[in-house]
Amino acid sequence: MTMEKSTNRWKTVQPYDVPPRTFDLLPRYVEKYGKKKTIFACKVDGDWKKYKAREFVKMTDVISQGLIGLGVTKGDRVAVISNNCPQWIMVDFAVQQIGGILVPIYPTVRQTDYEYIINHAEPKIIFVEGSLLLKKVKGVIDKMADKPKVFAFNQVEGYLTLRGLMVSVKIDKKSLASLQAHKDTVDPEDVATIIYTSGTLGTPKGVMLTHHNLMSCIAYYGPHYPLPPSHKTVSFLPLSHIYERSIMYYHIYSGNSTYYVENFGTIMRDIADVKPEHFVTVPRVIEKVYNGVIRKGDKLKGAKKRIFHWAFQLAERYDETEKKNNRAYRIKLYWANRLVFKDVRKAFGGRLEFIVSGGASLQPRLVRLFAAMDIPIFEGYGLTETSPVVATNSLAMGITKAGTVGLPCGSVQFKIDPETSEILVKGSAVMKGYYKNEEATRDAIDSEGYFHTGDIGEFDEDGLLKITGRMKEIFKDSMGKYISPALIESKFTESPLISMMMVVGENQKFAAALIVPSFDGLKTWCEENNVTYTTNAEVIKEKKVIDRYRKEVETYNKYFGDFEKVKRFELVDREWTIEEGEITPSLKLRRKIVAEHYQDLIDGMFAE
Repeated sequence: MTMEKSTNRWKTVQPYDVPPRTFDLLPRYVEKYGKKKTIFACKVDGDWKKYKAREFVKMTDVISQGLIGLGVTKGDRVAVISNNCPQWIMVDFAVQQIGGILVPIYPTVRQTDYEYIINHAEPKIIFVEGSLLLKKVKGVIDKMADKPKVFAFNQVEGYLTLRGLMVSVKIDKKSLASLQAHKDTVDPEDVATIIYTSGTLGTPKGVMLTHHNLMSCIAYYGPHYPLPPSHKTVSFLPLSHIYERSIMYYHIYSGNSTYYVENFGTIMRDIADVKPEHFVTVPRVIEKVYNGVIRKGDKLKGAKKRIFHWAFQLAERYDETEKKNNRAYRIKLYWANRLVFKDVRKAFGGRLEFIVSGGASLQPRLVRLFAAMDIPIFEGYGLTETSPVVATNSLAMGITKAGTVGLPCGSVQFKIDPETSEILVKGSAVMKGYYKNEEATRDAIDSEGYFHTGDIGEFDEDGLLKITGRMKEIFKDSMGKYISPALIESKFTESPLISMMMVVGENQKFAAALIVPSFDGLKTWCEENNVTYTTNAEVIKEKKVIDRYRKEVETYNKYFGDFEKVKRFELVDREWTIEEGEITPSLKLRRKIVAEHYQDLIDGMFAE
């Protein structure tokens, strides 16, 4: 039996009237917001190169004509392997508007994933950013019987470039008519893209999303965040992930200008330069930004340092729902903003109105802190298979409740299974299925059309959705008690000394954990406590450091029942990375791989 929560209860905002296909967004942008408006920008030699709307659309059309000339027809797959850039998006729209299917591949995936995805998708064309990424896939391509043509965004000796493809196109009435004929064949229910899941627990699966799937996200998610066309935004999450890509489509719908940061290391510098009104991110980035702010505060002296920490301690008590912030508290917060938080807002460019966070659970403490600084963070929820957003807190409705992912969007109906508490969704957001994998599709989508998310959740007293765990991650200890590692990890990583954590203990007498220190925070602590910091590997062996982390574990254990408490732990000397396969491109833990890499440490924690 299941309990259904129909979206009819949540008709609080009216859906947008959206175009039927993704590529219809481009001519709409030109017509509605002006052919000279900046649609995208990126850093080139230290300066922002801006693409005007009409110029961008023309370049996209030329690429489409080039692909037609290469024999790309409806249903053919075209892969793109690149970091974010306007050319990535040109190829995306160019492929889709001739009926092709874009297959984005993360630049940072494991070599085994490259091999699997390319062989499984069988793309006719592959676009790569440059020589470094080409080296990663060349060996795979060379072994293929039907070798795809390869084009590079940047100059690579011996290979054709995207620019070369565009130059080769002869634009005349015949080629324009051919392009229009291809556009006319594309139906909203056609597959627009195949996105291979990160594969936290096994082989990646190719999620087939239609034009209708992708546009339904705009129609039902967008009204919660009404954006004026004057807004600028920065982008740094990978376009290969449907989260960032769907938001990009919404920015086009809203007439916004999107600026792609130079790299992850320049995020704050580029934000300060662009001065965006909003941007989209994931919890890990917010955590790193916050920790960076705290480190700067720790370096202050005397009264300035005391005021700084007073302000942040005050902010931690903030009620983001505004129900408990009495007059005395608001007066104190006014002075905290005047003395401290105004400088934080200035670091974000001074115009930032809000942040949207997704992809994983954000620490409730950070929601409160940023809300107190007048930078509200709105959390949402979704999966690649749901296009992706199916629930969200809401700017339009003023809902930003820490620990929740908000209201269900009108694109889906929700069910919460009373026996397992698994979240099930059905509606226009749900994928067409997994590519070449009917069995997995049947396992994921039941006979009633409900997609089984694998996430565990509940609705709180305000009717807002809370994610409480992941079914495949929850384990039993030897006493039969269920432990949700994600909940424990989320709480412990609130500590400024803990960057990452993985709880283990299936079929064991107690829970234990691998802890990745926040090495910047640890360095500051070592300086303040006369501990010599040589290397990560050496410092985590220091008795004082281990004792400090033991106190930290004791502090956060207080939030959990006895069977959930972390009884033993081991510190590790480096952050887990995408390159080592330990986290996914969307920054989720690959628990099986982390366990394989640290099996000796794990075994040691449970040795008698």
